[in-house]
Amino acid sequence: MGIFKTAILAGTVAVIAATSAFAADVKIGFVVKQAEEPWFQDEWKFAEVAAKEKGFTLVKIGAEDGEKVQSAIDNLGAQGAQGFIICTPDVKLGPGIVAKAAANDLKLMTVDDRLVNADGSPIEDVPHMGISATKIGEAVGEAIVAEVKNRGWNIADVGVIRVSYEQLPTAVDRVGGAVSVLKVAGFADANIFDAPQAKTDTEAALNAATIVLNKNAGIKHWVAVGLNDEAVLGAVRATESVGIAADGVIGIGIGGAESAINEFKKPAATGFFGTVIISPKRHGYETALNMYEWIANGNEPEKLILTAGQLAKRDDYQSVRKDLGIE
Repeated sequence: MGIFKTAILAGTVAVIAATSAFAADVKIGFVVKQAEEPWFQDEWKFAEVAAKEKGFTLVKIGAEDGEKVQSAIDNLGAQGAQGFIICTPDVKLGPGIVAKAAANDLKLMTVDDRLVNADGSPIEDVPHMGISATKIGEAVGEAIVAEVKNRGWNIADVGVIRVSYEQLPTAVDRVGGAVSVLKVAGFADANIFDAPQAKTDTEAALNAATIVLNKNAGIKHWVAVGLNDEAVLGAVRATESVGIAADGVIGIGIGGAESAINEFKKPAATGFFGTVIISPKRHGYETALNMYEWIANGNEPEKLILTAGQLAKRDDYQSVRKDLGIE
């Protein structure tokens, strides 16, 4: 009996050792379009948590354009990676990314932005974790309408800065969802001003919003919507630059990035009223874990996983972050 137990124990140890050795051989890439943005930094951070838990190697790569994306995929193939997750700088690169992944024998998942075919339709064969962009935009619009009413503003006198980035479908859907709710609430088309940004950062949004504000100096109450926190923060900075008081502005971003949290931490409230927080934990941790399970155990992820967001304000952002597993 003792020999039998020893044999079983030895076999169990061998299986565990073999599993650990296999996990150590798994290498997964995580490619993002703007590595310097806090959102992608957080995704990487949570992907690293999954890597430590499962014992695989995570390769983090920033790829700001199509050429760098192609190079990144080849690099992962040369390193012996088995798969990668990507948030592409241009969703229209989809067919090329799929082909390059296949050429390097790499499993492929997307996060945040979904790849599209040449005709603009989503590439449904590639597993994707994203955001219900329209619904999150609608949540922004609903929060703005509620705060406008809370402040007793006359909707007819309120201007809307629509910080737009038409190149990205997610941006179109988010902003479109917010604006649709504002229109239903009574905001007139004449009071909704487009501020197209050249890039999806705060500086580009500031420049775009400043043009709108200078052209409409008679409007004293403003609300701002955009793709992300950076877009709305840019609009808020623009209102400050032209002398509009913080209590005359309601800006609600999307993402819950560090830039938004820093705004809430300021001694005095600014025009940045809130953010609909999307959990980078799910987008980083779960995608990395799903890719590992696909590689290690053949468990292919669901083709489409959509995550939701939650409104956070200056007075409750800490509890909201805790609810979402961020703190």
